[in-house]
Amino acid sequence: MISTHDALLSASSATPPLDLELIKKYAAAAPRYTSYPPATQFTADLPAIRFEDAIAEDNATGVRPLSLYIHLPFCESRCWYCGCTTVITRNKSAADTYLDDLAREIALYNLHLDSSRRVVQLHLGGGTPTFFTARQLDRLGELLRCYFQFDKDAEISVEIDPRRLSWDQVEALVRLGARRASLGIQDTDRRVQLAIHRHQPHALNEQAFTWLRAAGFSSINVDLIYGLPLQTVDSFDRTLDDVLGLEPDRLSVFGYAHVPWLKPSQNIFDERGQLPDAETRLALWQLAHQRLTSARYIDIGLDHFARPQDELAVAQREQTLHRNFQGYSTRAGASVYAFGMSAISSIGNVYFQNARSLTDYHDALQAGRLPVQRGLRLTDEDARRRTLIMRLMCDRRLDFRRLSADLGIDVRQIYATELASLDDLERDGAVELSETELRVTSRGAPLLRVIAQRFDAYHVPSTGRHSQAI
Repeated sequence: MISTHDALLSASSATPPLDLELIKKYAAAAPRYTSYPPATQFTADLPAIRFEDAIAEDNATGVRPLSLYIHLPFCESRCWYCGCTTVITRNKSAADTYLDDLAREIALYNLHLDSSRRVVQLHLGGGTPTFFTARQLDRLGELLRCYFQFDKDAEISVEIDPRRLSWDQVEALVRLGARRASLGIQDTDRRVQLAIHRHQPHALNEQAFTWLRAAGFSSINVDLIYGLPLQTVDSFDRTLDDVLGLEPDRLSVFGYAHVPWLKPSQNIFDERGQLPDAETRLALWQLAHQRLTSARYIDIGLDHFARPQDELAVAQREQTLHRNFQGYSTRAGASVYAFGMSAISSIGNVYFQNARSLTDYHDALQAGRLPVQRGLRLTDEDARRRTLIMRLMCDRRLDFRRLSADLGIDVRQIYATELASLDDLERDGAVELSETELRVTSRGAPLLRVIAQRFDAYHVPSTGRHSQAI
């Protein structure tokens, strides 16, 4: 008799190969849809956003759990590929000043939030959270525990740079409650590392895994990037050998987002002519997908892979997967409150983002104001389309009957134009459309962003505002 575990492994290993010609035909720039509408639609018209009303309305519910995101922006050096909002410094006292500001911001929110609401999720992102010393991480933990009540099963995760990690920091993270970690590795080839200004011997990755496992971390994710300067299929194959040898629980394999108009440091890659061409980039993605699915990881969607028993894989099978500004999540239904410079909150039908410069963030708090700089209040139509795009990105299907009941409309009728626009993808076998559902096929799975974009009312072709979908 075949066990459930064996059946899952068999199913994952039977993942069909990528259809490269199909991907080449449709691959184009598209949002990642960590939100809808995308952040490119945010406005600085704060009176129109009415974010304080949104906080009051959300707090009035008194029952919705909280998901917290803390942006810790500091890095000791700049990785030239990076698209994150960072502050480059080696001055550790900058983190103390920043913690002072975080304390002010959280205290301001505490005037509005019901202290009985439980935190079910906390993520420390960056930048490099491990820029902070063990003492500073302890201070952050004390601050959060002072103002928030954490559920006993709260998911607490942290992004880690293996180059900036000590055993003292690991112990501090354990005291904070972290049991999930995401390690930035990107590539283990020395030539590639030097080209992106991120020298990281693999021994540091191995040391980080050893420490985290010894400390009781139950889930470790690895971030990789394909499409980096000087990458070849052979070199990336060796990187995959190195990383699979670590036996991570999850992997995120991102396509390098070349957006020099947003991140000027990326211009150096154009100047040197080191970026892989489109054919090589696609071959790198094909290699990663084949290697990981052959190693029994489940393709969760976009660039995420997880072991069959992992929460993400379980949520995908049970169609309870969620998506927010941190990517795929298993904590749907929580209000996302984000703290720190550039951090984005998502509460009901309102998004709002903090000031993206450290000076503006600090000055607002010094003046006793929440440091919100821009955001968006969704219309009813925005909210409906957000639901459709979320379900496509998470479930790879739209159940018309269920969605019509949830949204109070006839989805098939109201979005007939959008569904008709999928004719080309249907002819090419990327989607299947029936009277009851729209389903993304295994051939079409790599094109999730492209398929979701057909339901995006804000999409304007060839604006160049987003990264390539593959």
